[in-house]
Amino acid sequence: MTLSPLRRGGGDPCYVVTSDGAIWRTSLLPGGPVTARITRAGPSTVACEAWGSGAREFADRLPALLGADDDSTGFAPEEPTIAEAYRRVPHLRLGRTGLVLEALIPAVIEQRVSGKDAFRAWRLLVTRYGSPAPGPAPARMRVPPPAEVWRRIPSWEFHRANVDPGRARTVVGCAQRADSLERLVNRSPEAARAAMTSLPGVGVWTAAETAQRAFGDADALSIGDYHLAKVVGWSLLGYPIDDAAMVELLEPMRPHRHRAVRLLEASGLARLPRFGARQAIPRLADM
Repeated sequence: MTLSPLRRGGGDPCYVVTSDGAIWRTSLLPGGPVTARITRAGPSTVACEAWGSGAREFADRLPALLGADDDSTGFAPEEPTIAEAYRRVPHLRLGRTGLVLEALIPAVIEQRVSGKDAFRAWRLLVTRYGSPAPGPAPARMRVPPPAEVWRRIPSWEFHRANVDPGRARTVVGCAQRADSLERLVNRSPEAARAAMTSLPGVGVWTAAETAQRAFGDADALSIGDYHLAKVVGWSLLGYPIDDAAMVELLEPMRPHRHRAVRLLEASGLARLPRFGARQAIPRLADM
């Protein structure tokens, strides 16, 4: 539950779950690339093997990745459905990678398109421009490209992956500011989100999706998501609502609004009835 938000679709070349229940993850750390195999070794114990020049650094970061730094102090929801979700999954943690660009680029790719299209684009670009995963990783795994590679991807390769020119420019622009973006880990989550939205093409939704993963930001509410307000409305009120109503409804849970949403998802209490044929829909209205 803690690691699943890092997975960008079932074909993610950076995140694979094997038949034995192990989670394989690749990452590009300041110390170099890493492949990690993470398993549950007991009711409250995790085992990890890591390969590559970034292995030791990954091991140092692993507790934070698994939510050891997550602080739910003050979270005592009175709203009945969220309180029930908290009772069902009290062990849910919000992990943090500490890697801004690695969370920001896939969030940009997910702007204004269906999840299926975005996950395909991420898979194609990382498979083509990422590097082979070190160690005995599953064959299709790759390490995400560094900033200098993202900056040099030709426009026609973004087009081939169905990433429109606007999102492609935003990806390249973010990669050009990689050094300053990575320094955002030293700011408060609120200040970091504000700094990200100052970049062309990065809106509130994209900044929130990044902060959730890079900082473990418990209050990073994904305002502008195509589904989220409807899910919150149906789950808590029994009817759909818009973003403004969602923000008002979740205001008493600040600074844990994202935690409340994750609890709904992880507990199985999130609802979104379907009334017609399924169709491809955009992920958000982020500009």
